[in-house]
Amino acid sequence: MHTYLLVHRHPENYIGTAGTAAAWKTWFKQLGSHLVDPGNPVSERTPVGTCGTPLPLDGYTLVTASDFAEAMELAKGCPIIKEGGGVEVGLLTPVPGREHPARIF
Repeated sequence: MHTYLLVHRHPENYIGTAGTAAAWKTWFKQLGSHLVDPGNPVSERTPVGTCGTPLPLDGYTLVTASDFAEAMELAKGCPIIKEGGGVEVGLLTPVPGREHPARIF
């Protein structure tokens, strides 16, 4: 299994509701054993350099998947997509000497 970073990007002026919070909880449950870290929302953001996307950073989630195609399928269920946002999917590359790519020490 590989670890993937799912970066959530929300549409401009997005405001979460009780309904969207419930959708996130449901999605996390659906991820099941693929979920490594549900992540956290981002409350303040400022780009440094060229960031390339017009959609603001909203948060992240870490998942495991057997390959990129499976990670993409998991990302398609992210509630932010139904709200007009998007998800970037990236494979975390293990650093020699670390037992897990998501852990620093």
